[in-house]
Amino acid sequence: MTKKMDFSIPNLGEAKIASPIIMSSAQNDGQADYVSDSDHILFGIDTDIDEAGHPVPRHEETVELAGPRSKIYFNPAHVHAAIATCGGICPGLNNVIRAVVRCFWYRYGVRRISGIQFGYQGLLENSPWPLISLDPDVVDDIQEKGGTILGSARGGGKQIDEIVDSLERLNINILVTIGGDGTLRGADEIVEEIQRRGLKISVIGIPKTIDNDLSIIQSSFGVDTAVQMAVPVVRSAHVEAKNSIHGIGLVKVMGRESGFIAAQTALAQSDVNFCLIPENPFDLVGPNGLLEHVRKRVLDRGHAVILVSEGAGQDILPATGEKDASGNVKYHDIGIFLKEQVIEYFKKEGIETNVKYIDPSYIIRSAPADSFDSIYCARLGAHAVHAAMAGKTQALIGQLHNRFVHFPIKLAVSSRNHVDLEGSLWRDVVENTRQPLSMKNFDFE
Repeated sequence: MTKKMDFSIPNLGEAKIASPIIMSSAQNDGQADYVSDSDHILFGIDTDIDEAGHPVPRHEETVELAGPRSKIYFNPAHVHAAIATCGGICPGLNNVIRAVVRCFWYRYGVRRISGIQFGYQGLLENSPWPLISLDPDVVDDIQEKGGTILGSARGGGKQIDEIVDSLERLNINILVTIGGDGTLRGADEIVEEIQRRGLKISVIGIPKTIDNDLSIIQSSFGVDTAVQMAVPVVRSAHVEAKNSIHGIGLVKVMGRESGFIAAQTALAQSDVNFCLIPENPFDLVGPNGLLEHVRKRVLDRGHAVILVSEGAGQDILPATGEKDASGNVKYHDIGIFLKEQVIEYFKKEGIETNVKYIDPSYIIRSAPADSFDSIYCARLGAHAVHAAMAGKTQALIGQLHNRFVHFPIKLAVSSRNHVDLEGSLWRDVVENTRQPLSMKNFDFE
């Protein structure tokens, strides 16, 4: 029997203060309604049909809906809210900052909002970076720019005592942290230390991982923009390949452990012939290896396009033995490696070829959010503020079945989200690229 997941969200205490947001408690009156803590939706919507023909949900767990409550925990006049952006940059960071500031300021009347510079490092004891005072004028047009006005950095998230000391010293009672797996693990540990000290500080997370590898949540912001930015790059690689003698266009996109950007880009731009993702290991040489299939494709059609996630093929490369500031294993550049291997292989085969390699990673990361992500970021930011003002903590804002909900941070970082090789997304990619289901030699025998 599958172990049930605990979706309960901690509260700092009873919410007793009437919300300054005027909404309705009645339905069908033409006004938006408050959300109650008792408003939940089913986590899983997969359903079986019993012998009597009745639907039986496969999951019983429910998840708390996000949104403004009629009663709040914090008195807006006493709130000092802080925002931190951590990890690598990603499209939509400025949009989230803007949404958080505007919701605090206009909806709740909070007048003390601070930006923490360079992630958790800005909260360390010897940080050289002062807090940035934020208001609607400061964030007025930042959504039009890529990156984050606060700066972003990895590291610092393990120095929990220093971070909580700073929160106490600065009288910060709400921390909105925007980041991925490492950032949220740090946020979870920060909350545990806050609880050990008996402090009343709300910590709310907003999922920022361009790889879309956080479990449970429907999607992180920035993924749609990343795909939109990757599509013209693939198109250019295809044009270059098609206009060369035995041309091969090779494009590398982000995706350390999860190949969602590559998979979705391959569907959005049907010129991809080989989509390589971390979840689907491949052999380089051999009768069913990648290079042999590329050779056949080039000789048959005159050109080929390969799209590879940065984390794909790492098993065929020696381990670097190094880690970054977030604790992630440093990878070799699979794009450059494949380029060299393709050139060498075709040379040995006596086949003239032209390989065009493009790595648009930093162009994609630094782009401003597209309209889809802009809307998503605006709503994520507002829901984070509603959760914090209601006294929620250790909660991550996300979407489930197109509804905004509160997820426990601990649950969201308990595992990684991966492309399901038996799921419909990968099935559609394989149908679109017409690549082999597997490029492992033992599957060929």
